[in-house]
Amino acid sequence: MTPKAPTRRLTSNIHHTALIFEGGGMRVSYTAAVVVALLEAGLHFDWVAGISAGSSNTANYLSRDRARARRSFVEFAADPQFGDLRTLIRGKGLFNSEYIYRVSGQPGQALPYDFDTFQANPARMRLGVFEADTGRAFYWTRDDVKTRDDLMARVQSSSTLPFFMPPVHIGDHVYADGALGPSGGIALDAARADGFTRFLAVLTRPRDYVKAPVRISRPMRQYFRKYPAILDALQQRATNYNRSREELLELERSGDAMIFFPEGFTVSQGERNTARLARSFADGAAQAARQLPAWREWLGV
Repeated sequence: MTPKAPTRRLTSNIHHTALIFEGGGMRVSYTAAVVVALLEAGLHFDWVAGISAGSSNTANYLSRDRARARRSFVEFAADPQFGDLRTLIRGKGLFNSEYIYRVSGQPGQALPYDFDTFQANPARMRLGVFEADTGRAFYWTRDDVKTRDDLMARVQSSSTLPFFMPPVHIGDHVYADGALGPSGGIALDAARADGFTRFLAVLTRPRDYVKAPVRISRPMRQYFRKYPAILDALQQRATNYNRSREELLELERSGDAMIFFPEGFTVSQGERNTARLARSFADGAAQAARQLPAWREWLGV
């Protein structure tokens, strides 16, 4: 059933802190639980950003749909159209992103998106994306979204993992995963550019994680021959990501950031086993419940 449009405009109650969601494919099953915890606690940030799979967390948070936040990264993986080697061979990707984002989010489909509530939510939105044909990285905003299709296409573009999903065409340009940009996949730069000095960052790697450089193989060079900017970005990804994490850690030390690092059971980027995804979500929910009182105190709500 399509969610009903809200009868009044929604409000935000946290204006001084930016909320940032990191991506990581199905690892976001852990942090989708943070979306649910924040919504259940009535913590409504007025500025939210996500990159890659973190853009799905962002979109679900802005629609205030707790059930969809979980289903997107747990039960939905069992959908027979979710993607596999057959869809990869047909050129639709190992993750069938056209179905995952453009089709399933429509009314009456497997994962309908409540666009009316999204529109009623006043919070600002930033979705990181990488323009594969030019090498430009930037953030989609509400100004780029007029319809449900507009939003779903932009979440898809931000989430398009190189090789595992085909690049996304929007207008005159071609887009790939936003984590290829100089942020490395953590939208701290966008929050700072909008004037924020306090940050709640929801990450999908443990505290001690350090990203290793990507080795560019000959098959990768052949695959991305039309988009050399992707190869250049892949080579810089680890440096950019590790720098953004270190900047966040410094902000945490100064008291200007709260960082959610997974401490429980996590899965791989490509996990499809719903039992493992459910366990990941449950551990994320338990950790969020433990940390929620500290978040409230730090946020002053």
